[in-house]
Amino acid sequence: MNETIQALPDGWTIYIWLITGVLIIVAVIFAIRWAAKNDQFDEDIKYLVFDENDREKMDPEEFEKARKVLKEQIKKREMKLKELEEQKKQKKHKVV
Repeated sequence: MNETIQALPDGWTIYIWLITGVLIIVAVIFAIRWAAKNDQFDEDIKYLVFDENDREKMDPEEFEKARKVLKEQIKKREMKLKELEEQKKQKKHKVV
């Protein structure tokens, strides 16, 4: 193995660095695309950790926003569960 590497012409390592850099950039692009499609950049997600016990600790406006965000997330979850259920039914009908 060492002889093979020594037999390569000068300057070959730059190509390894270029290929590695391109692969990293492609992976980052796919990760950002996935995150954008899955609401990973939603700033309001931080409000989901609060519940009724936190009412005294929060401003009234902030607490109302937390309740609103929670309701929206519950709606999104229910819609996603319905979609998954429909997909299961479609797969089941295709198999039968």
